[in-house]
Amino acid sequence: MMKDLYIFLEKLRVNNNKTWMDEHRAEYNQVRDAYILWLDDLDARLAEIDPSYDHTEGKRAIHRINNNLMFHPDRPTYKEHIGATMDRVKEKSDFYIHIGPEESFVAGGYYHPPSSILSKIREAIDYDGDVLQSILDEKRFKANFVLEQDLLKTSPKGFTQDHPHIKLLRYKSFAVMHTVTRQEVCHPDFQDKVVELYKVMMPFRDYLNRAVLY
Repeated sequence: MMKDLYIFLEKLRVNNNKTWMDEHRAEYNQVRDAYILWLDDLDARLAEIDPSYDHTEGKRAIHRINNNLMFHPDRPTYKEHIGATMDRVKEKSDFYIHIGPEESFVAGGYYHPPSSILSKIREAIDYDGDVLQSILDEKRFKANFVLEQDLLKTSPKGFTQDHPHIKLLRYKSFAVMHTVTRQEVCHPDFQDKVVELYKVMMPFRDYLNRAVLY
């Protein structure tokens, strides 16, 4: 199934226009529907391991393939990857799967969140930033995830440079990523790998969700 998804995306990359897509809509629907079923299986497995997980059926998890040309007219008509967000709830931190010929990865957290969310995370760090730092320093976490290096040049408003967690406070994104190869995605145990990555990421997302939602 994943192999067929890659093949379709490769063809789309060199034929990124509405005419071609209209002619190959049936093929797109076939690979999309197969991926949605895969996501449905993943949804059930994630719900079993995480009491705070919110069921996200594949149809709701998968992102639209059309680019938003109203706000980004320079982009191609269609995305050349397939994105899906599991545990999908407004303002909740992401658990995201990205599959594309050029790049595939599993990611989570908040990527360039609005100031309202960023402020809540910084308040949490001010209170118990040592907890977040211990999560980031945990051996399995460090072995699997890279934290988005997007920092302010100076301390954020309301915090001094000598704050014990000033580096964490300077982050503008709290998002981590694990790159996967095409071979890994097409392997029969890829869903097992995604489930394990979810488990390793859970403490990180739990910390962020508590900061933002509770």
